[in-house]
Amino acid sequence: MFVIVTYDINEKRVNKVRKILKKYFTWVQNSVFEGEITLGKLEKCKRELLSVIEKDEDSVYFYEMEYKLVCNKKVLGQEKNYDSIII
Repeated sequence: MFVIVTYDINEKRVNKVRKILKKYFTWVQNSVFEGEITLGKLEKCKRELLSVIEKDEDSVYFYEMEYKLVCNKKVLGQEKNYDSIII
């Protein structure tokens, strides 16, 4: 499946969340990741995130598409890929 992940995380935890998401997805913008993933790996990723986030303060959104072909990405301006940036 193809998944887009967005998040709004407290500064204290944002680096931990970003580190988890980088294991599973491509970092495309400040608070956005995307990529193809199996259901098992997606569930593992969610469990890891739940161990880090504070449910009453933070939010993580998962947009799940069964097929990448259903999603058409158009970029206005420069397309960014933060995976080459070292944290």
